[in-house]
Amino acid sequence: MDTPGHRRLIDARRASDGSGVRLQRVLAREGMGALDPLLLLDDFAIADRHDTPPGFPEHPHRGFETLTLMLDGAMAHADHLGNRDLVETGDVAWMRAGRGVIHAEQPVLRNGRAHGLQLWLNLPARDKLSDPAYRRIPAAQIPRLAPTPGCRVRVIAGDLELAGTQTHGPLTEAACAPLLLDLALDPNDEFDLPATPGWRQLLYVHQGRVAIADDGIRRHQLAELDDTEELRLTAGTEGAGALLIAARPLAEPLAHYGPFVMNTQAEIDQAIADYEAGRLTD
Repeated sequence: MDTPGHRRLIDARRASDGSGVRLQRVLAREGMGALDPLLLLDDFAIADRHDTPPGFPEHPHRGFETLTLMLDGAMAHADHLGNRDLVETGDVAWMRAGRGVIHAEQPVLRNGRAHGLQLWLNLPARDKLSDPAYRRIPAAQIPRLAPTPGCRVRVIAGDLELAGTQTHGPLTEAACAPLLLDLALDPNDEFDLPATPGWRQLLYVHQGRVAIADDGIRRHQLAELDDTEELRLTAGTEGAGALLIAARPLAEPLAHYGPFVMNTQAEIDQAIADYEAGRLTD
């Protein structure tokens, strides 16, 4: 049922991935095509006293892009292209799997903790077999705005106009050209979300609670918002942290299996065969 300000509300579900990383996963039940072009959203938080916390050993991908935002701690990245990188707190890592990438990710604890979000964003059919690529955007390169003393907005991708000033996010490679905003609000503070007519607009809350038109969105919930009008976001009494994701739907056929996302089952079968034959990245 629609409620003022948003069209649907989705609860993240507990899941485990990699070598035992416990996480909250959005779209586990609804399916990858439910919020086109967003395929998946994982919220992982690791607090482990062992020397090596659980991670994501070497694995393949084809046909989509990933975006990893580190909220706390760090993530070590390595891939078959030769990239060896450390994604620190506040950094964003973008990766285009394209025709095929094999990579590994290992959380690195800072003060006993690592916390981040990873999105899977679909690629249009024309780009499914494009060249793989990787880029890390340091936190210092992401514009940070403060429309009020208690509201902090980081523009990761896309364009945001506030008080007559246009701010451009540094991530320009994402094929779906999204608007990605990292939001942090003090208790009871507010932020006016921009209208994005014709786009799918999503808000994921990873900390605290927010309200839109008096309807609450709590931690580990994702709301599909009304894209036709500006919406006022109000943080709860503990403040809030959230990620806004807005992009135009691709409206293309979707087929997926594990780490492969294509347009047809035949393309999925080919991806599996290529991986098993060791030619996924050829």
